[in-house]
Amino acid sequence: MTAPSQKAQVVALLRSIETGDADAVASIDANHYRQHNLAAADGLAGFGALLAALPPGSARVRPVRVFQDGPFVVTHTEYNFFGPKIGFDIFRFADGKIVEHWDNLQETPARANPSGHSMIDGPTEPTDLDRTEANKSLVNSFVNQILVEGKLDKLPTFIGAENSEYVQHNPAIGDGLSGLGAALREMASRGITMKYSKVHRVLGEGNFVLTVSEGTFANQPTAFYDLFRVAGGKIVEHWDTIETIPPRTAWKNENGKF
Repeated sequence: MTAPSQKAQVVALLRSIETGDADAVASIDANHYRQHNLAAADGLAGFGALLAALPPGSARVRPVRVFQDGPFVVTHTEYNFFGPKIGFDIFRFADGKIVEHWDNLQETPARANPSGHSMIDGPTEPTDLDRTEANKSLVNSFVNQILVEGKLDKLPTFIGAENSEYVQHNPAIGDGLSGLGAALREMASRGITMKYSKVHRVLGEGNFVLTVSEGTFANQPTAFYDLFRVAGGKIVEHWDTIETIPPRTAWKNENGKF
């Protein structure tokens, strides 16, 4: 019998949070599992302790997007995990087993964003697989030039001018460059700043590219996970999660968020 793909193993592991399927946990290398969720202790024991803390029967897990870049499998998931959340998870495989995990979770908003989109809807399957490296390069340049360096005059290089050319899933931002501009003006009027300082990882498959970055939001240390869909050499869709990084005294492992 053919062994399940690494994507399928990750999906089964995530669904086991809801179903309690003990067999799915066999995908984890119990001796080398490194955890970057700072609310969980390291290793398989930390994973089990986190699940044990969930109220019985409360967990819901619905993976919506799954793609792979070498040893890394990325998922974009709708959760009920200590409350409704949207999350990105990254799993690293070595010798056929999961050996490392990163994630970024954000509470699910009560309503759609200004353009009527949720944090999770939209296309789900990777396409244009031959464009993976070119799309990763485009997105890497976008995040570094626009979000890290603040070169907003270069936005048209990466995003089309028409609202229909850029679909936005951030809960506070509407479609297109006009929606982004309105959101930035609103944050400025409320004295809220958002700063990207470093891009840690760029992962992609075909038209989907995820960046993992750190910075600050409202003066708090923050992890930014941004998923972009690329078409025709332009960024045409964006999903994200933003999570505050807790103070080191609250960490349950010493591996760091990134």
